[in-house]
Amino acid sequence: MKLQNIDDLKNIGIEGKVIFVRADLNVPMKDGKISDNTRIARFAKTAIELSKTNAKVVITSHMGRPTEAKEKEYSLSQIINEVSNCIGKEVKFIDDCIGDKVQTAISNMQNGDIILLENLRYYKAEEKNEEDFAKELSKGFDYYVNDAFSCSHRSHASTYGITKFLPSFAGRLMEEELNALESVLKNPKKPVCAIAAGSKVSTKLDVLKNLSEKVDYLIVGGGIDITFNFEAGYKVGKSVCEKNMVNIVKEIRDFAKKNNCEIITSIDCITAPKFETDVETKIKSISDISDDEMIVDIGQKSTEAISKILEKSKTVLMNGPVGAFEIPEFAGGTICLINKIAKLTEEGNLTSVAGGGDTVNALKLCNAKERFSYVSTAGGAFLEYIEGKELPPVNVLYR
Repeated sequence: MKLQNIDDLKNIGIEGKVIFVRADLNVPMKDGKISDNTRIARFAKTAIELSKTNAKVVITSHMGRPTEAKEKEYSLSQIINEVSNCIGKEVKFIDDCIGDKVQTAISNMQNGDIILLENLRYYKAEEKNEEDFAKELSKGFDYYVNDAFSCSHRSHASTYGITKFLPSFAGRLMEEELNALESVLKNPKKPVCAIAAGSKVSTKLDVLKNLSEKVDYLIVGGGIDITFNFEAGYKVGKSVCEKNMVNIVKEIRDFAKKNNCEIITSIDCITAPKFETDVETKIKSISDISDDEMIVDIGQKSTEAISKILEKSKTVLMNGPVGAFEIPEFAGGTICLINKIAKLTEEGNLTSVAGGGDTVNALKLCNAKERFSYVSTAGGAFLEYIEGKELPPVNVLYR
């Protein structure tokens, strides 16, 4: 089975063909303006390449979660100028995604033209993956390209249903996402290290199990690290801790041991009396936490120990910050590790892949997004992929 990509599509011959391109242009907006254009900018290469082959390119996407009222605040008309800027040519906007307006617009397209359709989620049938809607979406098109990995953990009409009616291929961003994840989870340079962090073991349970089967070192951080240390018999004071997950943590430890995966927990930490800015912090051994303290970050000894593991690793996957980095006083450990990974990557000693909303925000804080080998634009899809779950909209792109 091989991922069918744009090269395979071009080999068929697509000059003059009409291509339905599913992108994820669901960018953050503030006061009617785009606050981060990353998703548009990274998608643009697919549209540019298809346009240069003289295909007729029709871009589709969702934005937010509109109601039946089809609120203007969710209209893709707001981003048309930025889409045109990133692609480098005029993109025409059509204020619907199905029906006569779309068919008329397609019939008027010249080779190389690009149009953007209105928000797919203005129709509830999109998220319900209704077959009639998927069929309606496919009308007038010759081929389907999915370039929205970040939406491909959900089988919606535009990500999955439509593939029943059109030959389907992966866009360049989709291909990049899959190649990056496969470089860590399927064909990695060893040793492989993963950083899995978050507030709760219960929300990362499948991630922890799947990674412990695939990596050599599994570094746990945040509340997950606290729960693992609690299971090991340490006091955690007022820290965020899932004490009811002790048996599950033990199972994960046993599973990791069977798979020759070493789980790394903190040996020291930063504590604070409460989760606020401008509070007094202390560096404590993990064996010396008082009842009135909460763990908010890893300490210097832990950072140094993890850095040594990173130095002997060849591949790293980062999913989550190791401390409560949103508060500057609690961000030290996360910043140190991100900078260490970035430095090793720049020196050519490490392949680094990162993903997840908090992870990306932490990378932005460190100005390190461009210093990693790959940073995923996906959230839920990234998480489900590293959990080992099936993604039907992705699976249909393999033949």
